[in-house]
Amino acid sequence: MDNSKLLSSLSYFSVFFAPLLLPFIVWMVADNRDVKRHSKRALVSHLIPTVLLVAASLISFFQFFSIRQTSTEFLNSPSMVTAPNSIGFWGAAPVLFMMIYSFLFMVVLVWNVVQGVKVFR
Repeated sequence: MDNSKLLSSLSYFSVFFAPLLLPFIVWMVADNRDVKRHSKRALVSHLIPTVLLVAASLISFFQFFSIRQTSTEFLNSPSMVTAPNSIGFWGAAPVLFMMIYSFLFMVVLVWNVVQGVKVFR
């Protein structure tokens, strides 16, 4: 068993237990060029869903604070008893981003497992 293959493979498999931390540490500490390359690829593949999750969190934050009417106006106005006709972009954006994030995370998860097995051989 070669230690460089083990470290490279572990960088990909770290998606299950330390997604950003382990590839970053291996990338900084390793002397072998192949280990650095694989750990950098693993780090980038772990960063992609993380960046999308941060974007979805920001969109959700802005959606939460972009309510058209305050709660007092809503309670005092009898015409606003029913729900609005459409959700709009700010209402649908968090759900859309979470669906994209879920799909992308599954793709990254499968890709990392495949790459980890390929390196380990």
